[in-house]
Amino acid sequence: MIMYPQFWNTLAQQTLKEALMQQKLNQNVAKNLILFLGDGMGVPTVTAARILKGQLKGQSGEETQLEMDKFPFVSLAKTYNTNAQVPDSAGTATAYLCGVKANEGTVGVSAAAVRSQCNTTEGNEVTSILKWAKDSGKSVGIVTTTRVNHATPSAAYAHSVDRDWYSDGEMPPEALQAGCKDIARQLMENIPNIDVIMGGGRKYMYPKNQSDVEYPNIPKHSGTRKDGRNLVEEWIKGHYVWNKKQVLSLNPNNVDYLLGLFEPGDLTYELERNSETDPSLTEMVEVAIKILRKNSNGFYLLVEGGRIDHGHHEGKAKQALHEAVEMDRAIGRAHLLTSIHDTLTVVTADHSHMFNFGGYTHRGNTIFGLAPMLSDVDQKPFTSILYGNGPGYKLVNGARENVSTIDFEENNYQAQAAVPLSMETHGGEDVAVFAKGPLAHLLHGVHEQNYIPHVMAYAACIGQNREHCIAHDGTAALKPALSSIAALLTVTRFLC
Repeated sequence: MIMYPQFWNTLAQQTLKEALMQQKLNQNVAKNLILFLGDGMGVPTVTAARILKGQLKGQSGEETQLEMDKFPFVSLAKTYNTNAQVPDSAGTATAYLCGVKANEGTVGVSAAAVRSQCNTTEGNEVTSILKWAKDSGKSVGIVTTTRVNHATPSAAYAHSVDRDWYSDGEMPPEALQAGCKDIARQLMENIPNIDVIMGGGRKYMYPKNQSDVEYPNIPKHSGTRKDGRNLVEEWIKGHYVWNKKQVLSLNPNNVDYLLGLFEPGDLTYELERNSETDPSLTEMVEVAIKILRKNSNGFYLLVEGGRIDHGHHEGKAKQALHEAVEMDRAIGRAHLLTSIHDTLTVVTADHSHMFNFGGYTHRGNTIFGLAPMLSDVDQKPFTSILYGNGPGYKLVNGARENVSTIDFEENNYQAQAAVPLSMETHGGEDVAVFAKGPLAHLLHGVHEQNYIPHVMAYAACIGQNREHCIAHDGTAALKPALSSIAALLTVTRFLC
């Protein structure tokens, strides 16, 4: 079919009709807000994940639609930090969660704070949209595949001049003496009523050398806290779970607060996940939404596909792309559990990576496969996927490695890189921002990354500017979604 003009013309006409329908903008109040953050999910990663998703279903891949591809509005975000052209995950998290750009390596503080200098913290704290939502009466949640006190989630609740201060065991004595608090402690103290917290990071909650419940004989997984506190025991407001069976056996109707810590550090890669003991991102998202949506005031949920970034840093494209496909699956599950009428969903990335694919590959070529020709310089084959820098740089007898002699489709294969580095770096280009739901059209064009939480707050009538929510006569200016749904049902009834 694809060789006939009729196929492409019909497809384009259908897309045109759908685009014309978008002219009727959704101006409801966003009762619920969901931010999906693919850490390191630059545009090349999105495209490659789309192809992989299709190929996992036996298709050629290029024609596949990701769940995020279905969102009607797409824009670009500029990701630089206030002191960095190519950003890190901490400064960017402060931007898309707290609404202000910041220095690299810092979370929940303005650019007046200097990394690792404790005395620059006080007075420079900035609050996040998660707190704005909580203060307005909404339920709030954090779900991540990294440690719950990693850069992305920590900007939602912490104010730290160093993203690596996971517990007091990672902090310098002078910072502790000056009164700075570790991020795990801030998770429990700064916003004490976060309704749902799920991810990894158990060891930062327990006293130093206390054995881990899942890995009792592995010292590197033991507790790291020097203050002797057991933060899990202090978190007594609700349910605590540490494995898949426990979390999936919960009845969300009977749970108001949930803390789930499924690994001592980050969760395992999706390709390596023990499906019997560890929940997937999709499973965690489903549980979170079912708990949070009980609140009649709605909810804010931050979901991070955090290990996309780790796969790229290690040069392991297969791990990174499977992480991206799993996050897209979670986006699809969230779609089924919410309504576009009252839920604003945004999907974006904090930054990109030095990852790309090319080489004039043929349609349907496995995304992890070889380009169809040899290099005309060294006469050796090369994979379509390549990194600009990273651990995949290898020389054999002074020349580039011949990839045909190795298993380049193995899960942990490190794709060839142009510049040798022990860890591949981030990329500096803009990232995509996908949006659907109430006032999603405000995410258009090219914007600074810190614009994102301002739009989400505006749509939900929370945060600093809420005047638009009330008309001059005292009535609601933005429409609650219920009125739109009721009108739709009325029209449907007359048409039937």
